[in-house]
Amino acid sequence: MLNSTCVDAVSIDRYGGAVTRLRDALIDRVLRLPGRTGRYQVELDLRVPMPDGVTLLADRYAPDDEPAPVVLVRTPYGRRRQLALLYGAPFARRGLQVVIQSVRGTFGSGGRFEAFHHERDDGLATVAWLREQPWCDGRVATMGSSYLGYTQWAIAPYADPPLAAMCPAITGSEFTSSTYLGGGVGLRGAFEWGVMVAQQESRRGGLVRGLLGVDARRNRRVMAGLPLSGIGTASSYWQEVVAHAEPDDDFWTPTDHSAGAGSVTAPISMYTVWWDIFLLNQLRDVVALQKAGRQPRLTIGPGSHVDVRGAVAASRDAFDHLSTVLLGAPASERAPVRLWLQHGGRWLDAEQWPPPSTPTTWHFGPGGGLGTTPVAAAEPDVTYYDPADPTPTVGGPVIGRDAGPADNRAIEARPDVLCYTGNALTSDLDLVGEVSAVVRIRSEPGHGDVFVRLCDVEPSGRSMTITDGFVRLRPGAGLDVPVELRPTAYRVRAGHRLRLQVSGGAYPRFARNLGTGEPAATATRTVRARRETFGGTLTLPVY
Repeated sequence: MLNSTCVDAVSIDRYGGAVTRLRDALIDRVLRLPGRTGRYQVELDLRVPMPDGVTLLADRYAPDDEPAPVVLVRTPYGRRRQLALLYGAPFARRGLQVVIQSVRGTFGSGGRFEAFHHERDDGLATVAWLREQPWCDGRVATMGSSYLGYTQWAIAPYADPPLAAMCPAITGSEFTSSTYLGGGVGLRGAFEWGVMVAQQESRRGGLVRGLLGVDARRNRRVMAGLPLSGIGTASSYWQEVVAHAEPDDDFWTPTDHSAGAGSVTAPISMYTVWWDIFLLNQLRDVVALQKAGRQPRLTIGPGSHVDVRGAVAASRDAFDHLSTVLLGAPASERAPVRLWLQHGGRWLDAEQWPPPSTPTTWHFGPGGGLGTTPVAAAEPDVTYYDPADPTPTVGGPVIGRDAGPADNRAIEARPDVLCYTGNALTSDLDLVGEVSAVVRIRSEPGHGDVFVRLCDVEPSGRSMTITDGFVRLRPGAGLDVPVELRPTAYRVRAGHRLRLQVSGGAYPRFARNLGTGEPAATATRTVRARRETFGGTLTLPVY
């Protein structure tokens, strides 16, 4: 039997009236959602059958008026606590019906959790089931962040009839390109997420501990082990990541829904942040939609993947979009694209991504200079990359409290890091859009990595991250190595200098390149690499 409660400002639910009133009041104060609030009902542990006989559990938060459209949230992290607070009760109190479902193999749902592999079929079956319920008017929309956003893309290109609306935040239609960015293995992100998900139901506070980096020191010790298949043995996801890390492995192909992104006709509003690990993925989805003639709404704000500010802003963005599409509320008067200008302290409006800018080429080379004038040919800079003492990294787009811009001075002092620094700027320089570099480099042996980081050097000498990119080298690739850096919107102030780092790694964000070319899963032997860097070019989007 369903556990059903009816909740308003004076009723008693299973938590007690005072608790409910206090909880809802606190969440309202944090979210600051518009609209009048009213009564809502909660149905817990709805049983949703899948075609293969597995049953998935879901909770339903609904206003009194039925039938109504349904906003579906599919999650591996549990359907109570944070999600109920961000999406369940506050949306239902304002007229939106929300169903939060635990994906296969998590928090009471049947079957085995196999990351990304069941979300298309299970999601489509859930949508079909929802449309058959008497309390659904046939319209199904979706919302949610990160993996919850991926579950939206897993069904959106295939739903028939189409979804009524989508709100994917800090996410993408595929995660493979982030896991293996530039052809390497994203060690820290994949390992820590896999371990967190494997432990979240058996270890108290596992999800929160993982997101906040409480276990970071222990994880750092474990991640240093070789072979990579010998660490994180409790995480089936991590084992799949290292087992399928070689080029042309098609294990993850069924989980990639990017080819259908442009075919989605549902009104879409996307929220993300500049330091999200999936920023490149999400912006590729935006471009695919734009090329197909769609006009998705995009907001890129400050913060990182687990930043509370981003979670709150994503919830507000979803409510604004869904209340307009599903409830007929007035549309927000805003540009299709809104970007937070970091260090500029203001929002930029544009009609599409990327916004108009002037691609400007900067040159770097032996001698350590960086500027708009080509650098004369000279003998290359010679460095050595030692997998036994891998080049570390700080900050950047990672999951944890240390994400975001960070001071690079300690890393820049290492002998395995090359730095190319420009003159002090005479006026502010706004960089808005896509950033790329070409590094002319030779590594002996032929296996190696190229990590490029652009920094803002303050008058004090502090060198703060703006953006970065990573590419894994393989024999025969040639000297000129193109590197896609993460897009940005950033103001470099007058008196500051630009600095470009070039190194052979960014550990533990990326797994060490052991220099042998052996499979990532089983390799243990290491080779010290001699690197010759001749310089290259950096292309900046000057706004």
